[in-house]
Amino acid sequence: MTRLPILAVAALVFLRLVVGLHFFLEGLSHLRDPNWSSAGFRKAAVGPLAERYRAALPQVGDWDGTVATLGTGDTASAVEAWKKTVEAGWRKLLEARIKAVPLDKAGLADAEAAIERTSKEFGDYLAGIAPDIEDYRLQLSRIDRMARQSTADGPPFERTRLAKKRQESGQRASGWMADAEGFEARLVGEWDASLSPAERTLAAAARERSPLWKADRFVSWSLVTIGACLVLGVLVKFNAMGGVFFLGSVIASQPFWVAAAQPTYDQWVEMAALLALAAMPCGGWCGLDYFLMPRLEKFCPLARCCGRAREV
Repeated sequence: MTRLPILAVAALVFLRLVVGLHFFLEGLSHLRDPNWSSAGFRKAAVGPLAERYRAALPQVGDWDGTVATLGTGDTASAVEAWKKTVEAGWRKLLEARIKAVPLDKAGLADAEAAIERTSKEFGDYLAGIAPDIEDYRLQLSRIDRMARQSTADGPPFERTRLAKKRQESGQRASGWMADAEGFEARLVGEWDASLSPAERTLAAAARERSPLWKADRFVSWSLVTIGACLVLGVLVKFNAMGGVFFLGSVIASQPFWVAAAQPTYDQWVEMAALLALAAMPCGGWCGLDYFLMPRLEKFCPLARCCGRAREV
């Protein structure tokens, strides 16, 4: 293989370090922030895969199966059905907490009384926003008609308008579900009032993690791992391609040919950089692959595709 100039080797090593550090710090910031979530990214997704991205979004109660479902009867019935699913979630949470921190009869009675009070307050809140939810359901009907009438070769402004309407309706629904989460937080606060700090920790750990939380943790640890391996020069080609697939998933949520898609220039540039790293044996240049690859070739028949720094 033709030897590369020292300047080219140094530039590729610098590129590997910079991209790896970006991945590592990005993943680490997600792990350190307990409030970080990919929910906003998923909600903003457009294009053919938008529904798949939104499928993992958590709901408060069964919003999609009640209020957000067309043909489920009048708004009052749909709201009442949603309210029941929210309350069912509270009781399920209470059961999980009791398994972690058992309550006596008095404590259980107080917890049930707190649910009843919160349920009444939540019902009063829903009664106050009933006109807004009625308007929301009318907007969903209009959006549904617009979606059936729109075509792939229709005017771009129609597709842009449809995407904007969907985003607006999603934001309204998210606001109401956030308010419902606020009622739950107040309820949990009442439950925690009679517990010791240690018992509160145990009760908080009893909450079932959502699929979105699990997916976010997987992504965050993947970013940290990919970044660390790129910086250290460990299995560079494999980790570079892992970064390519991750960035590809981000780009797929905002395809440039879809109206209202957000720009993804940064992701395209970093993906190109990772492809360049994957195409060169730069892990062996100031990296641990210089020592690892000769040993891996003895056990992995595909290891030679990674190249060896000594041959450059």
